[in-house]
Amino acid sequence: MQLDSTNRFALYPSLRDRVIVVTGGASGIGAAMVEQFALQGSRVAFLDLARELAAELVNRLRAVPHAPLFFSCDVTDVARLRGALADIERRLGPVGVLVNNAASDDRHDFERVTPDYWDERMAVNLRHYFFATQAVVPAMRSAGGGSVINLGSIAWVIPSTGLPIYVTAKAAIVGLTRTLAHELGASRIRVNCIMPGAILTERQRRLWMTPEYLSEILGRQALKRELMPEEVARLALFLAADDSSAITNQSYVIDGGWV
Repeated sequence: MQLDSTNRFALYPSLRDRVIVVTGGASGIGAAMVEQFALQGSRVAFLDLARELAAELVNRLRAVPHAPLFFSCDVTDVARLRGALADIERRLGPVGVLVNNAASDDRHDFERVTPDYWDERMAVNLRHYFFATQAVVPAMRSAGGGSVINLGSIAWVIPSTGLPIYVTAKAAIVGLTRTLAHELGASRIRVNCIMPGAILTERQRRLWMTPEYLSEILGRQALKRELMPEEVARLALFLAADDSSAITNQSYVIDGGWV
């Protein structure tokens, strides 16, 4: 793979050589983020626990200007998360863009949720967004600014059922985005949120995307087609680039017109 000026999608000169961190970057939307940033010539590091998928992704992108760096990290372990981010800064320099993406939409029964399960799901889907941002801000501030992109969901807008903790966490991410945009704006750090709809990742295809569910989705969307991870990633490119330098405190829905 290589950058191609004849490609019909946008190239962002400001992203070349910029340090990008993507959590949960080995598969799904996260992997599409890693790939799209790498194709822009960015210096990408990504965190995940899926070593085999991560190795496949790095191998697939070996021809880009800067091969992505994989860091094995459980983002629910805040000490390890901080350590991995500090290691990235030592190796690549200040983080210019943080994409808080790691999450898990495991289904769960409202009646069976325990306090321990609640805490574990919140750690997976929300807590690390705050602490990853907290960890990169000092160097980002010293470098003159940056962009934080939080991955939310339309799940809380619909609202979805069968995964109430996940839905709660995704709603909270919008609030976190808005407060951090004002906390960090004076340091020229922008904070925005992307709220995808039904994106056809491998996980969705394998676990949930039955013909019946797909038919239901297409019935609700204005665009009568499947939405792909790279379409979400291309929105992240814009929010990371200097082209969006006046945009912060916003949540962008990308759902084919569902909501």
